Amino acid sequence: MVTDKSIQPISSRRSFLLKSTQIVLGLAVVSTPSISCAKALGKRSLAFYHTHTQQELILTYAWGKTYNPKALAQINQFLRDYQTGQTHPIDPRLLDILWGIQGEMGRKGVYEVISGFRSPKTNGKLRRTSSGVAGHSLHMKGQAIDVRFSGGDTDQIQQCALEMRSGGVGYYAKADFVHLDTGEFRTW
Repeated sequence: MVTDKSIQPISSRRSFLLKSTQIVLGLAVVSTPSISCAKALGKRSLAFYHTHTQQELILTYAWGKTYNPKALAQINQFLRDYQTGQTHPIDPRLLDILWGIQGEMGRKGVYEVISGFRSPKTNGKLRRTSSGVAGHSLHMKGQAIDVRFSGGDTDQIQQCALEMRSGGVGYYAKADFVHLDTGEFRTW
C-alpha cells in the first residue's frame, strides 16, 4: 500500500470554501476545479482500492494548479491494465472529476476501481464477452474509469457527475458502478 501521510479529511472549511466559490461565481453546479478554485482549495487528495489487484493507493496528486508528477506516475501504475500490466498516462482531469465528486458528496472515502486504463487487447476481449463495451473506449486513452465510492452509493456518484457535466457518465446499477470519463458530456 502506498500512503501519503499528508492526506487530510475534507474539512468543513474546505466544503465552505467550495460552496462559497460556487455562490460567488454564480454557479448552479460543481465543476471540475478551475485553476483559481484549485489554488484556493490547496491540495487535492484521493484514495483508491483496485477490486482486481487488491492494491490500495492514497495520495495527494495536486496542490493548487500544480500536479505532482510522482503522484501521477503512481496513479498511472495503479490504474494500469490489470490483465496485461500495460500502463498509460491517466488524464489528470479524470482525477479532478473524482475529487470534485468526493467534495460535492461532502465525504471522505475510497474509490473502488473496477477498470482504469485498458489496452486495445483487453478492450477487444471485453467487447467480445460483454455488452456495452465501446470499440473506441476512452479507457484505452487513460481518460475513463469505472468506480464505486465507499462514502456513498453509486446513484449518488452518478447524480454528482451529472450535475458537474464534466464528461461522460454511465450508470450500471446492476453491476453497481459508475463509468466516468473526460470526453464530451453524455449519459447512458
